[in-house]
Amino acid sequence: MIPFVRDFDFAYGRRDQVSPLIQRVVANNPGPFTFTGTATFIVGQDHAGAGVAVIDPGPLDEAHLTAILSAVDSRTVSHILVTHTHRDHASLAHPLADAVGAPILAAKPPAQPVHASGPLDEAEDDRFQPDVILSGGETIEGDGWTMKALFTPGHSLSHMAFALMDEDALFCGDHVMGWSTTVVAPPDGNMTDYLASLDTVIALDYRTLWPTHGPPIIAPAPFLAAYRAHRLARETQILERVMAGDEEVATIVPVLYASVDPRLWPAASLSVRAHLDKLVREGRVRVTSDDRYRAG
Repeated sequence: MIPFVRDFDFAYGRRDQVSPLIQRVVANNPGPFTFTGTATFIVGQDHAGAGVAVIDPGPLDEAHLTAILSAVDSRTVSHILVTHTHRDHASLAHPLADAVGAPILAAKPPAQPVHASGPLDEAEDDRFQPDVILSGGETIEGDGWTMKALFTPGHSLSHMAFALMDEDALFCGDHVMGWSTTVVAPPDGNMTDYLASLDTVIALDYRTLWPTHGPPIIAPAPFLAAYRAHRLARETQILERVMAGDEEVATIVPVLYASVDPRLWPAASLSVRAHLDKLVREGRVRVTSDDRYRAG
């Protein structure tokens, strides 16, 4: 069982000091895929004139922009970092940049818009473009803090996490979430990449993970081990359903997600398809021209 963490103290628009170098402001955009809303992080020292970074400005929401600017107060924003192009993370980046005059740093967005099919509220922002394109491995330095970009594709093609070296912490975006498993929705999501990225994060053994939705994960090692085991167990279940004769995602989901709210089945369908795509790439499953799956 994954040791989910779902309870934390927050109020929309309030600046919370959550570690010596990290403050958090939560946007009022709760939902089935955003949990309580998007957490925007402000990294740096809390004194007038200090240079800070803002991570994941969030959705296009004037009230949240006002809250971020109020939280920054008399400090200077030197960097705006975006984990990925989904609207609940990236859409406020350019309005914030216009307000504070800071560059936006992120991975290169997809060359063509890549929308996951289904009713997800985290479709990408087609208009988002960073000022500085990151590929992973870059060091980003500010006033009393140092971060390193960590490329973690899987949830999206261009997902970038940011490690705060001073606190051995990782801002992991949607790659890992404490309240739920992460949706991996093709074609933007890729399960092969996701599991490889998860192994990378496990190997780096951070002290704390800061997802963009929900509370921090303060015991990452057992959490990530359970997270990974859950994915692999789900993959085994899907393969077993195909071997039993289920040929379509629509027949697999009601069996494997019988205990889950049916309103979440469309998202579950996307993750099942991501697993099937991985199994096809590995040759363990084959797909027919009419999109039916059979044991390889």
